[in-house]
Amino acid sequence: MRFKYQSDNENLTERLERMVKTGTVSHAYIFEGSGYVDKKAFAESFAKGILCPIARGDGCGSCGICNKVDHGNHEDIMYISASGGSIKDADIIRMQEALKSKPFGDRHIVIIENSDTMTLRAQNRLLKTLEEPPGASVIMLLSENMENLTQTIRSRCVKYRINCFGSEGYDFMMEKAEKVAAMVLERKPFYQLKKEIDDVTAGSEETAGFLDSMEIVFRNMLLESGKGISRYSKDELTGNIYAIEEARRKIKSGISRPYAMKDLLVKIGG
Repeated sequence: MRFKYQSDNENLTERLERMVKTGTVSHAYIFEGSGYVDKKAFAESFAKGILCPIARGDGCGSCGICNKVDHGNHEDIMYISASGGSIKDADIIRMQEALKSKPFGDRHIVIIENSDTMTLRAQNRLLKTLEEPPGASVIMLLSENMENLTQTIRSRCVKYRINCFGSEGYDFMMEKAEKVAAMVLERKPFYQLKKEIDDVTAGSEETAGFLDSMEIVFRNMLLESGKGISRYSKDELTGNIYAIEEARRKIKSGISRPYAMKDLLVKIGG
């Protein structure tokens, strides 16, 4: 696929290209990624790969269809985004009505931004569409945290994580997150924790990648806790995940990264 995240998500883009070329595109996807990742651009690139008549799977980037996608005015692509802080039942009704019409081209594509802000009622209504997808439509749910979507929604979608970094950078960040998580749960002093993360507060992508990795580490521990094989309590791990999400929200609202990370360490470090 011709887009700027290929180097950071090469395996994912190659997998999506194969799906298009082999005709195995699913009717619904969840693309999860940090708030610093342009998930809309990622979804639009996938849409070009699906709709482009010249370079199926890849998208030529220059034909009329690709140009329409780039300008956000393709007739068969519908965008849904949060209004007033959430996506509501009426938004999904509007989508369902649009999907009843015949597409101008091969299929309808729906891109739902901030899908994890959907109200429960909206999610239940969307579920009906996912259970009986109309025609060859493709619905893409963009999310910062898919855990905020109901299990029934998640179970009916193909789920992928969009990384901030390439595989080498991702491995480095996961190793750092695992080390810091272990230090937190071993009650290491604050100054040691702060020293360990000094290098990930320098840039927004580094901070976002570290927060993502930390959340993955604690989520994995939470799964182990549910199986009775973790040394740490469910409440302790859940509290740490919540603190990470809170730090991410603070940074998005304009609070400085060093301050938000310092506050995070205080909360999870006890």
